[in-house]
Amino acid sequence: MITVTEEAARQIKISAQQGKAEGLPLRIAATRNEDASIHYGMGFDESKEDDITITSQEVEIIIAPISAELLKDTVLDFVEIEPGKHQFIFMNPNDPTYTPPQDN
Repeated sequence: MITVTEEAARQIKISAQQGKAEGLPLRIAATRNEDASIHYGMGFDESKEDDITITSQEVEIIIAPISAELLKDTVLDFVEIEPGKHQFIFMNPNDPTYTPPQDN
């Protein structure tokens, strides 16, 4: 379903500690925009009855069924976008605006 890289898992755990959300799973949501691209959201949350639960890199992730198909085969990473600026990125083959990284 969704894979978390080692670097993303490290940052998620730091964020949970800083936000006093340790023990809560990470909710990842996805919705389709009007232009067919995908909008993502994430935050620590309580599990709901119909949520899909997965674990990647020792991070518990919950996904609402409505987001599951949009997130299929997605990789969540935490990268340096420019010197000193890091952010989470979603590498999602279901997003028509996604371009896979090129091998050097």
